[in-house]
Amino acid sequence: MKKLTIIAICLVISLGATAQKRHQKTALKPAVKDEVIYHIFQRSFFDSNDDGQGDLNGIRQKLDYIQHLGATAILMVPLYDSPFYHNYFANDFKKIDASYGTMKDYLALVKELHRRGMKLYMDMETQYVTEDHIWWKDGVGNPKSKYADYLLYDDSAHTKPASIVMGLQGLKGYDGVYKRITTVNLESPKVLAYNIQLFKYWEDPNGDGKFDDGVDGFRLDHMMDNLDSKPQLQNLFKNFWNPLFSQLRKVNPKINFVAEQANWGSLGADYLTKGGVDRVFDFRLCFAIRSFKKAQITAAADSTFVVTPKGKQQIVFIENHDMPRFSHGVKGDIQKLKVGGALGLLIGGVPSIYYGQELGMTGTNASLGATDANDIPNRSAFEWYKSDQGPGMAYWYKMKGPWKDQFNTNDKPNDGVSLEEENGDPNSLLNFYRKLTALRKANPVLIHGAYKTLLNSSDNVYSFERYEGNKKVVVAVNLSGKSEVVAIDLAGKNTKLKRLLGVTKATIAAKGNDSSALTVEMPAYGIEVWEVE
Repeated sequence: MKKLTIIAICLVISLGATAQKRHQKTALKPAVKDEVIYHIFQRSFFDSNDDGQGDLNGIRQKLDYIQHLGATAILMVPLYDSPFYHNYFANDFKKIDASYGTMKDYLALVKELHRRGMKLYMDMETQYVTEDHIWWKDGVGNPKSKYADYLLYDDSAHTKPASIVMGLQGLKGYDGVYKRITTVNLESPKVLAYNIQLFKYWEDPNGDGKFDDGVDGFRLDHMMDNLDSKPQLQNLFKNFWNPLFSQLRKVNPKINFVAEQANWGSLGADYLTKGGVDRVFDFRLCFAIRSFKKAQITAAADSTFVVTPKGKQQIVFIENHDMPRFSHGVKGDIQKLKVGGALGLLIGGVPSIYYGQELGMTGTNASLGATDANDIPNRSAFEWYKSDQGPGMAYWYKMKGPWKDQFNTNDKPNDGVSLEEENGDPNSLLNFYRKLTALRKANPVLIHGAYKTLLNSSDNVYSFERYEGNKKVVVAVNLSGKSEVVAIDLAGKNTKLKRLLGVTKATIAAKGNDSSALTVEMPAYGIEVWEVE
């Protein structure tokens, strides 16, 4: 063990020296104009030291792949120390989970991202702590503790820590170990002060004001104005979140706050207008796209972009770490997978790709009772190889625990779903995603342009326009498995088209004094994109 430690230290020193020389030769690139987020469940991404756990060095080693995909930012789930594999309930907010690496590893990743002109978003959930956190260990049963008001209690003697979301008192981990969890008192001035210092540290770890070592933004998990309907935690937008954001923006005015709204059915408008965040996750649009129903997608898109205030943004996604994979819902159908990718990347907002989505990785929740193991199938190892075996495969969930043998369904060799199998195939889902991100970069209206639904003659074809100034791009997607001849309403009589994506011929004819109709035969699950001149 000591020998391995010495080797690891030498490796870190060597990598640091190499990176320093490279940084001396290569100046920082300008900030990216497009933003495509790559959402990583890092424990399952790439294992750099052969311990079965995905880690920070693994992400850094695969940045070429992420950039080739067209992503310009990464979002990780929490890094802090926790007894749970997903790290959402903390033992220590200031300590990086050792299985991910060290602070040196973290800083090396952040600086390399910034050198490449990429961004980093850190996931934070400081609303809950486990029984191993100092606030619990010193505070429970001790009303005179200096942390006495850091947690919520159901009794004056502080012997009954309050429940968390859904009334839970704790959670059994995938390894079978049960840990108690409680709710943090976000109304405490001391807790607010603690969070300000904690978040400030991740903004600028060395405090030099340059931010090359700091995060570009925070994802705020389970953010609420009224946390879990607890009477003690009301008006948190005003009393906790906005004061926190105000102090953090004083450190770095460009810092970005992204809310995961607790109510997935909401549009998140109150977060943008009252909650102080810059972005929210567009769950309603996500579920609409997954439905493959034109009316539902149209309604979601129309309402979403209307309620988004100027200067604020929606994060558009079709899957994340908390839901079954998109591929599971469409049974791996490559045409449907491409439809999902096209809508997620072209419809508007800031797109987010969940790791492995671009390969068509599958998975759905398991039936393992009240345990955090249920979501592991949605968070399984990134498939680097045709055989699903090889250096870097992060099969941590197969190493221990009572359910370890039940997580093999997604890891099927020679199934066409892997980087090795898809990388060189021009018709693969992976290369379609690369084509979409390249299309965005070549046509900035798809990045910054406003959204408008375009009426058409079909119940199965969804069409919309992205426009900015005199630039327009029209997108049409057939949501059905049958070909459709469709007429799409356009503004302007003397309209000309330039095909950007697709295979079918289109014609334009005058429809009225100030309008025209674009007529096209859409193949089953066809995707057509035109620049309108």
